[in-house]
Amino acid sequence: MGNGVQERQAALTQGEVLPRHSSSQSEGFKQGRSVLNSLLSGAFAGAVAKTAVAPLDRTKIIFQVSSARFSAKEAYRLIYHTYLKDGFFSLWRGNSATMVRVIPYAAIQFCAHEQYKRLLGGYYGFQGKALPPVPRLLAGSLAGTTAAMLTYPLDMVRARMAVTPKEMYSNIMHVFVRISREEGLKTMYRGFTPTILGVVPYAGLSFFTYETLKKLHAEHSGRSQPYSYERLAFGACAGLIGQSASYPLDVVRRRMQTAGVTGHTYSTIGGTMREIVSEEGIVRGLYKGLSMNWVKGPIAVGISFMTFDITQIMLRKMQQLGYMR
Repeated sequence: MGNGVQERQAALTQGEVLPRHSSSQSEGFKQGRSVLNSLLSGAFAGAVAKTAVAPLDRTKIIFQVSSARFSAKEAYRLIYHTYLKDGFFSLWRGNSATMVRVIPYAAIQFCAHEQYKRLLGGYYGFQGKALPPVPRLLAGSLAGTTAAMLTYPLDMVRARMAVTPKEMYSNIMHVFVRISREEGLKTMYRGFTPTILGVVPYAGLSFFTYETLKKLHAEHSGRSQPYSYERLAFGACAGLIGQSASYPLDVVRRRMQTAGVTGHTYSTIGGTMREIVSEEGIVRGLYKGLSMNWVKGPIAVGISFMTFDITQIMLRKMQQLGYMR
């Protein structure tokens, strides 16, 4: 009889333990699937957005790293002459390097943002709900910083390819090899500090603005999910605010990244800013190309946020229907 009681207690104990173990496995599986969804959605969103505005992005970088005065007319002339000289697809020169960078960057940034929201939500007691303003801003800043730190050398390569003729660098690996051999490995992180200083307000304000607009929309419309065109508009507003706030540091970053091929010796943030201001002025120097960014930026960020959200929704629906296991 004692053996029977012991066996029953053992069975009950196993019955109590096994469901908890199964529940833990299920929770871990859901979390892993959520991370994978965020990575895939972010990668696709970044690729679509950057490809859509690649000619404008390349033109902006060329003006940022030169002393030529920027205007809409001059930008159009540059695009048109590039098209006549090198063909239509030359407008996307450097986009392969952009994709190599932006796909992991966007994947990491969006995925990190989802995870930071979850962690901060648990810490502040807002799990599953919209975060308060300060944690909302913090989640965006941390996400952008994480992505920038992990993918910075790819941004350097993209900038070099955008401002040089194709004879100088034949492909992405050629850029890495030549920079390492001729300028040293440290050059791969030139401009890193202004990048991080710029990405904190940019990513923070972008995600903050987008999440805030979605929250306000849900409160006033009664719909938990905005329409696609509303997501695009919210993302455009987010891009406009975020990029305007961090733009001078973006110019400084580009100057430092391309110093090796433009004949300048930019080495510090302060020195680069002083040289730009002394030669070109504050507005024409540090804010050169901003008007183009007001066209390009909102389009790119709007497409990016919209694509991410819609892809996330589609992936979840496919999982619910059993297409993805």
